[in-house]
Amino acid sequence: MANYEGVDTIVLFEELAYEDLLPLAWRSSATPISDLAKRSFFERNVKMLQACTALEEHGQPEKADERSPQHADIVRLDMKINLLLDMVGKLMIASHPRPEAMSVRFNALGAVWQHKGTLPVINTFGVLELFLRDSMVEPLRLTGRVASVTAEAKVQVKFDNCGEAVADLIEKLAFRRHRRQVAGARR
Repeated sequence: MANYEGVDTIVLFEELAYEDLLPLAWRSSATPISDLAKRSFFERNVKMLQACTALEEHGQPEKADERSPQHADIVRLDMKINLLLDMVGKLMIASHPRPEAMSVRFNALGAVWQHKGTLPVINTFGVLELFLRDSMVEPLRLTGRVASVTAEAKVQVKFDNCGEAVADLIEKLAFRRHRRQVAGARR
């Protein structure tokens, strides 16, 4: 019998999903998003997700030897860099206001969030902008169509094909989040 880890797996459209409270905006469009815009979003999304990966992996060396003479220096540098990134993030937010944060769950297939404000209309096309990190100006931009809106203001969007590279990076982002939650529950 498997042990219960105390963490529920976060799933959307039967796939592992990323869940958080994030600044997000739904930009409606009367027509499907153009292929040119989708290509532009794809290139920016790849760069943004790669940067998120690099920032998340920062400070997580593989089993550093705590007895090594450089270990204390590395820990201090890591703390200073994290502090610097936090300060840059606060400056970025001050100079580039973000939309309101909402509870969101997403993967490469779609998203569902607890909407605040005027609700989107079912079957409208648009772009979901998700701001994953305070220190990054660019949001993740995913195109799709509103699949449902509930009376409780839950909005579900099915994404267009976001591209294999973006889908892979989103999957890895969700997996890393899930792995950290499981590790936290074990402690």
